[in-house]
Amino acid sequence: MLNPWAMKMEQFTAFTAEQRARLDALLCERRQDYAPGERILTEDQPVHECHVIVSGLAARYKLLPDGERQIVGFLVPGDLCDAEVFILDKMDHNVGALVPTTCAIISAQTMRGLLREISALAEALWWGTMTDLAVLRERVVDLGRREAHERIGHLIYEMLVRYRIVGASVDGTMPWPLTQEDLADATGLTPVHVNRTLKRLREQGLIAFNRRELKVLDPERLRAVAQFNANYLHLNRTERREAAVAERAGDLVPPS
Repeated sequence: MLNPWAMKMEQFTAFTAEQRARLDALLCERRQDYAPGERILTEDQPVHECHVIVSGLAARYKLLPDGERQIVGFLVPGDLCDAEVFILDKMDHNVGALVPTTCAIISAQTMRGLLREISALAEALWWGTMTDLAVLRERVVDLGRREAHERIGHLIYEMLVRYRIVGASVDGTMPWPLTQEDLADATGLTPVHVNRTLKRLREQGLIAFNRRELKVLDPERLRAVAQFNANYLHLNRTERREAAVAERAGDLVPPS
């Protein structure tokens, strides 16, 4: 069984066989399924357990008094929904399933124990939390400064990278159950504007849709259009591996 949680955290550091076995056991111990639209976590409710996305797709969101929704982040397999359990008593936002979604449920006591260890596991958990905050900062930049096609393109490319990390993307194809309303709520655009932007990206030969999948046809061009820089994802081991491969190929000059 693939463990997307471990696969994500191993972007930071390699685990021993024993550490991986601990993560596998935690991911299998207790699970819960959620239907599309069902809340996984509710704002102002106490947090007693941690939820790790095993399969499916969820969103962090805030609801305004008039019922409008602002999505502040998407959660793919391997993502931890409620790092707040480490410090805070209550959630300050909602987390809801967008498609049929399965979560591994881990007790707060167990997670606190992992964080208090002096080990690669504890460091990787903190890395994951810091990376989640970096993704949120990128959404602030989206809303404040990027044009519509850059916002949508940036989000698509980011999702491609995040799905690739956990083995859920092959040859540029990834799950894409997001509706135009979901994208509108995540990017601060109207559904009509989202529709026009996606059409423009398709006409440029950058993306294609097939049922509930999206294929990035030209990753390099999409990356350029979106002005995407992956530094905020802090893919430490991936970057080191790519640098090593390039160096062996003679593309980089070793430092003196």
